[in-house]
Amino acid sequence: MGQELACRLHYQRQTLSGRAYLETDFVLFRGPQRLRIPFREITAVEAAGGILRLEFSGAQAALDLGAAAEKWAAKILHPPARLDKLGVKAGSKVALAGEFEADFLDELRARNAELVGPRVPAELLFLALESAAGLARLERQMARLAPRGALWVVYPKGGGAIRQIEVIQAGRAAGLKDTKVAAFSAARTALRFSRVKKLSA
Repeated sequence: MGQELACRLHYQRQTLSGRAYLETDFVLFRGPQRLRIPFREITAVEAAGGILRLEFSGAQAALDLGAAAEKWAAKILHPPARLDKLGVKAGSKVALAGEFEADFLDELRARNAELVGPRVPAELLFLALESAAGLARLERQMARLAPRGALWVVYPKGGGAIRQIEVIQAGRAAGLKDTKVAAFSAARTALRFSRVKKLSA
């Protein structure tokens, strides 16, 4: 989603000024205090009078968002599906490299995405990695992409097997630009890369 607003946060008997961010699976407040609220931990959502009230993990927080409060509430209550976050549309040419869960494959079929082999340029390529050693495959996989295609690197959360900075550095070393991060599953994160546009002479 990537929406951002200046606001006030009412939390733990404090009122703090800062900025709120509505992302694909969490709300983030940055100010004198930082607060991150994953959607999965939210148990109640209410928007009234320009204030977004959230209950989560036994706590409560209220954000003064003005006219955006109801829109944010609706997006929290009805977050985008995984394939929407990943940019997969009906008819998208999708390539897979590595091991993926059966539910992801089922979602691709239900979306009528076209799974393509190595010889067909892919609009979206998903590369699943389990360790940092697999990052050496990244540059070679780019040859499978259509000119305006995007590569998603899917890797374990937590930074134990692969750190996000390692993925970003490997992509940039391959001449790519990191453009988006999304939660792929409870255990894995996805980081999107695209080719760097060459400036015309």
